[in-house]
Amino acid sequence: MAAEGFKPIPVTSPANAPLAFGLRCIVDLQLATIAYYLRPALSGLTGAVLDVGAGQSPWRGWLSSTTTYQGIDIGHAADFGMLPKVKDVTYYVGSKMPLADNTYDAVLCIEVLEHVQDPRLLLLEIMRVMRDNATLLLTVPWSARRHHIPHDYRRFTREGLSFLLQETGFESIEIFERGNDIAVIANKLTVLSLRLAVPNMWWHGFATWPLALVCGTLTCVFITSAHACIALGWGSKEDPLGYFVRAKKAKCST
Repeated sequence: MAAEGFKPIPVTSPANAPLAFGLRCIVDLQLATIAYYLRPALSGLTGAVLDVGAGQSPWRGWLSSTTTYQGIDIGHAADFGMLPKVKDVTYYVGSKMPLADNTYDAVLCIEVLEHVQDPRLLLLEIMRVMRDNATLLLTVPWSARRHHIPHDYRRFTREGLSFLLQETGFESIEIFERGNDIAVIANKLTVLSLRLAVPNMWWHGFATWPLALVCGTLTCVFITSAHACIALGWGSKEDPLGYFVRAKKAKCST
Protein backbone atom coordinates (compact mmCIF):
# COMPACT_ATOMS: atom_id res chain seq x y z
CA MET A 1 0.00 0.00 0.00
CA ALA A 2 1.32 3.46 -0.93
CA ALA A 3 2.36 5.73 1.90
CA GLU A 4 -0.06 8.47 2.84
CA GLY A 5 1.08 11.67 1.15
CA PHE A 6 -0.34 14.30 3.51
CA LYS A 7 -1.17 13.07 6.98
CA PRO A 8 -3.64 15.09 9.06
CA ILE A 9 -2.02 17.34 11.64
CA PRO A 10 -3.13 16.33 15.16
CA VAL A 11 -5.37 18.91 16.80
CA THR A 12 -3.81 20.55 19.83
CA SER A 13 -5.75 22.32 22.56
CA PRO A 14 -7.31 25.60 21.38
CA ALA A 15 -7.37 26.69 25.02
CA ASN A 16 -3.56 26.54 25.17
CA ALA A 17 -2.90 28.30 21.87
CA PRO A 18 -6.06 30.16 20.82
CA LEU A 19 -4.34 32.34 18.22
CA ALA A 20 -2.70 29.40 16.45
CA PHE A 21 -5.96 27.46 16.59
CA GLY A 22 -7.91 30.40 15.18
CA LEU A 23 -5.45 30.86 12.34
CA ARG A 24 -5.62 27.15 11.51
CA CYS A 25 -9.43 27.33 11.42
CA ILE A 26 -9.25 29.97 8.69
CA VAL A 27 -7.70 27.42 6.33
CA ASP A 28 -8.85 24.12 7.86
CA LEU A 29 -12.59 24.25 7.26
CA GLN A 30 -13.14 20.76 8.67
CA LEU A 31 -11.71 21.91 11.99
CA ALA A 32 -13.49 25.28 11.85
CA THR A 33 -16.91 23.71 11.38
CA ILE A 34 -16.29 21.19 14.16
CA ALA A 35 -15.33 24.00 16.55
CA TYR A 36 -18.38 26.06 15.52
CA TYR A 37 -20.77 23.41 16.88
CA LEU A 38 -18.61 21.78 19.51
CA ARG A 39 -17.50 24.74 21.63
CA PRO A 40 -20.98 25.91 22.72
CA ALA A 41 -22.07 22.30 23.23
CA LEU A 42 -19.09 21.59 25.50
CA SER A 43 -19.69 24.66 27.64
CA GLY A 44 -23.10 23.29 28.65
CA LEU A 45 -21.84 19.91 29.89
CA THR A 46 -21.63 19.00 33.57
CA GLY A 47 -20.51 15.96 35.54
CA ALA A 48 -18.27 13.15 34.31
CA VAL A 49 -17.22 13.46 30.66
CA LEU A 50 -15.64 10.67 28.60
CA ASP A 51 -13.65 11.55 25.47
CA VAL A 52 -13.62 8.51 23.15
CA GLY A 53 -10.69 8.57 20.73
CA ALA A 54 -9.23 11.35 22.83
CA GLY A 55 -5.98 11.77 20.92
CA GLN A 56 -4.16 14.64 22.62
CA SER A 57 -7.31 15.76 24.50
CA PRO A 58 -7.68 19.01 22.53
CA TRP A 59 -11.23 19.72 23.65
CA ARG A 60 -10.64 19.38 27.37
CA GLY A 61 -9.88 23.08 27.77
CA TRP A 62 -13.35 24.02 26.53
CA LEU A 63 -15.10 22.04 29.27
CA SER A 64 -16.43 23.96 32.25
CA SER A 65 -15.07 23.63 35.77
CA THR A 66 -18.18 21.61 36.70
CA THR A 67 -16.91 18.62 34.73
CA THR A 68 -14.41 15.84 35.39
CA TYR A 69 -12.53 14.54 32.36
CA GLN A 70 -11.54 11.04 31.28
CA GLY A 71 -10.16 10.12 27.87
CA ILE A 72 -9.87 6.74 26.23
CA ASP A 73 -8.00 5.75 23.08
CA ILE A 74 -6.49 2.75 21.34
CA GLY A 75 -3.02 1.61 22.32
CA HIS A 76 -1.59 2.30 18.85
CA ALA A 77 -2.61 5.97 18.84
CA ALA A 78 0.82 6.78 17.39
CA ASP A 79 -0.49 5.35 14.07
CA PHE A 80 -2.74 8.41 13.98
CA GLY A 81 0.07 10.84 14.68
CA MET A 82 -0.85 11.21 18.36
CA LEU A 83 1.48 11.30 21.34
CA PRO A 84 1.67 7.82 22.89
CA LYS A 85 0.81 8.87 26.45
CA VAL A 86 -1.48 11.72 27.46
CA LYS A 87 -2.62 12.64 30.98
CA ASP A 88 -5.98 11.18 32.05
CA VAL A 89 -6.27 9.03 28.91
CA THR A 90 -6.72 5.26 29.27
CA TYR A 91 -5.36 3.09 26.44
CA TYR A 92 -7.00 -0.19 25.43
CA VAL A 93 -7.09 -2.70 22.57
CA GLY A 94 -10.25 -1.35 20.98
CA SER A 95 -13.06 -3.78 21.86
CA LYS A 96 -14.68 -3.65 25.31
CA MET A 97 -13.81 -0.46 27.14
CA PRO A 98 -12.21 -1.05 30.56
CA LEU A 99 -14.82 1.26 32.13
CA ALA A 100 -17.78 0.66 34.45
CA ASP A 101 -21.41 0.72 33.34
CA ASN A 102 -23.53 3.85 33.82
CA THR A 103 -20.60 6.09 34.75
CA TYR A 104 -20.58 9.15 32.46
CA ASP A 105 -22.90 12.12 32.09
CA ALA A 106 -21.58 12.97 28.63
CA VAL A 107 -19.44 11.35 25.94
CA LEU A 108 -17.43 12.99 23.15
CA CYS A 109 -16.63 11.09 19.96
CA ILE A 110 -14.99 13.57 17.60
CA GLU A 111 -13.89 12.38 14.13
CA VAL A 112 -13.49 8.81 15.37
CA LEU A 113 -16.34 6.68 14.01
CA GLU A 114 -14.96 6.53 10.46
CA HIS A 115 -11.79 4.91 11.84
CA VAL A 116 -13.61 2.11 13.69
CA GLN A 117 -14.04 -1.27 12.03
CA ASP A 118 -17.31 -1.93 13.88
CA PRO A 119 -19.01 1.43 14.64
CA ARG A 120 -22.13 -0.30 15.98
CA LEU A 121 -20.06 -2.10 18.63
CA LEU A 122 -18.37 1.16 19.64
CA LEU A 123 -21.71 2.95 20.01
CA LEU A 124 -23.06 0.08 22.11
CA GLU A 125 -20.00 0.37 24.35
CA ILE A 126 -20.54 4.13 24.61
CA MET A 127 -24.18 3.47 25.47
CA ARG A 128 -23.13 0.99 28.17
CA VAL A 129 -20.90 3.44 30.05
CA MET A 130 -23.36 6.36 29.82
CA ARG A 131 -25.83 7.19 32.54
CA ASP A 132 -29.52 7.46 31.66
CA ASN A 133 -30.27 10.68 29.77
CA ALA A 134 -26.56 11.34 29.27
CA THR A 135 -25.46 13.36 26.23
CA LEU A 136 -23.46 12.14 23.25
CA LEU A 137 -21.60 14.71 21.11
CA LEU A 138 -20.27 13.20 17.91
CA THR A 139 -18.76 14.40 14.63
CA VAL A 140 -17.89 12.56 11.44
CA PRO A 141 -16.57 13.72 8.06
CA TRP A 142 -18.51 13.32 4.86
CA SER A 143 -16.49 14.97 2.10
CA ALA A 144 -12.96 14.21 3.24
CA ARG A 145 -10.04 12.47 1.59
CA ARG A 146 -8.92 9.12 2.90
CA HIS A 147 -6.73 9.74 5.92
CA HIS A 148 -4.89 7.82 8.64
CA ILE A 149 -4.53 5.03 6.09
CA PRO A 150 -5.08 2.07 6.52
CA HIS A 151 -7.49 2.95 9.35
CA ASP A 152 -10.15 4.77 7.31
CA TYR A 153 -13.16 2.51 6.82
CA ARG A 154 -16.27 4.48 5.86
CA ARG A 155 -18.27 7.70 5.48
CA PHE A 156 -21.72 8.32 6.99
CA THR A 157 -24.71 10.12 5.51
CA ARG A 158 -27.27 11.94 7.67
CA GLU A 159 -29.67 9.02 7.15
CA GLY A 160 -27.02 6.43 7.97
CA LEU A 161 -26.07 8.20 11.19
CA SER A 162 -29.69 8.51 12.27
CA PHE A 163 -30.36 4.81 11.64
CA LEU A 164 -27.19 3.69 13.43
CA LEU A 165 -27.86 5.85 16.50
CA GLN A 166 -31.48 4.73 16.77
CA GLU A 167 -30.45 1.11 16.33
CA THR A 168 -27.98 1.37 19.23
CA GLY A 169 -30.52 2.96 21.60
CA PHE A 170 -30.07 6.72 21.33
CA GLU A 171 -32.93 9.20 21.22
CA SER A 172 -33.49 12.96 20.81
CA ILE A 173 -31.06 12.77 17.89
CA GLU A 174 -30.08 16.09 16.31
CA ILE A 175 -27.89 16.11 13.21
CA PHE A 176 -26.37 19.26 11.73
CA GLU A 177 -24.46 19.60 8.45
CA ARG A 178 -20.99 21.08 8.88
CA GLY A 179 -20.26 23.39 6.00
CA ASN A 180 -21.61 23.19 2.46
CA ASP A 181 -20.57 22.49 -1.11
CA ILE A 182 -18.54 25.72 -1.34
CA ALA A 183 -16.55 24.66 1.74
CA VAL A 184 -16.01 21.23 0.18
CA ILE A 185 -14.50 22.79 -2.96
CA ALA A 186 -12.30 25.06 -0.83
CA ASN A 187 -11.14 22.07 1.22
CA LYS A 188 -10.22 20.07 -1.91
CA LEU A 189 -8.39 23.04 -3.41
CA THR A 190 -6.39 23.49 -0.19
CA VAL A 191 -5.15 19.90 -0.35
CA LEU A 192 -4.37 20.20 -4.08
CA SER A 193 -2.43 23.45 -3.56
CA LEU A 194 -0.31 21.86 -0.84
CA ARG A 195 0.39 18.83 -3.02
CA LEU A 196 1.48 21.03 -5.91
CA ALA A 197 3.61 23.25 -3.67
CA VAL A 198 5.39 20.30 -2.02
CA PRO A 199 5.97 17.67 -4.74
CA ASN A 200 7.44 14.26 -3.96
CA MET A 201 10.60 15.12 -5.88
CA TRP A 202 11.92 18.67 -5.62
CA TRP A 203 12.68 18.93 -9.34
CA HIS A 204 9.00 18.24 -10.08
CA GLY A 205 8.48 21.67 -8.61
CA PHE A 206 9.51 23.35 -11.85
CA ALA A 207 6.28 21.98 -13.31
CA THR A 208 4.06 22.09 -10.21
CA TRP A 209 5.02 25.41 -8.59
CA PRO A 210 3.43 27.61 -11.29
CA LEU A 211 0.28 25.51 -10.97
CA ALA A 212 0.48 25.84 -7.18
CA LEU A 213 0.52 29.62 -7.54
CA VAL A 214 -2.63 29.61 -9.68
CA CYS A 215 -4.38 27.00 -7.56
CA GLY A 216 -3.37 28.76 -4.33
CA THR A 217 -4.91 32.02 -5.52
CA LEU A 218 -8.15 30.21 -6.37
CA THR A 219 -8.03 28.46 -3.01
CA CYS A 220 -7.90 31.79 -1.17
CA VAL A 221 -10.96 32.96 -3.09
CA PHE A 222 -12.90 29.80 -2.25
CA ILE A 223 -11.86 29.78 1.43
CA THR A 224 -13.07 33.36 1.79
CA SER A 225 -16.29 32.50 -0.05
CA ALA A 226 -16.79 29.40 2.10
CA HIS A 227 -16.56 31.33 5.37
CA ALA A 228 -18.98 33.95 4.02
CA CYS A 229 -21.45 31.34 2.74
CA ILE A 230 -21.39 29.43 6.04
CA ALA A 231 -22.02 32.65 7.98
CA LEU A 232 -24.90 33.63 5.67
CA GLY A 233 -26.41 30.15 5.44
CA TRP A 234 -25.80 29.89 1.68
CA GLY A 235 -24.68 26.86 -0.29
CA SER A 236 -26.01 23.31 -0.57
CA LYS A 237 -26.14 21.21 2.59
CA GLU A 238 -26.52 18.02 0.58
CA ASP A 239 -22.73 17.93 0.13
CA PRO A 240 -21.32 19.06 3.50
CA LEU A 241 -17.86 18.64 4.94
CA GLY A 242 -19.33 16.45 7.66
CA TYR A 243 -21.92 16.21 10.42
CA PHE A 244 -22.28 17.22 14.06
CA VAL A 245 -24.57 15.07 16.22
CA ARG A 246 -26.15 15.59 19.60
CA ALA A 247 -28.09 12.66 21.08
CA LYS A 248 -29.27 11.27 24.43
CA LYS A 249 -29.16 7.85 25.99
CA ALA A 250 -32.73 6.70 26.52
CA LYS A 251 -33.76 6.30 30.15
CA CYS A 252 -33.71 2.75 31.49
CA SER A 253 -32.22 1.46 28.23
CA THR A 254 -30.56 -1.95 28.26
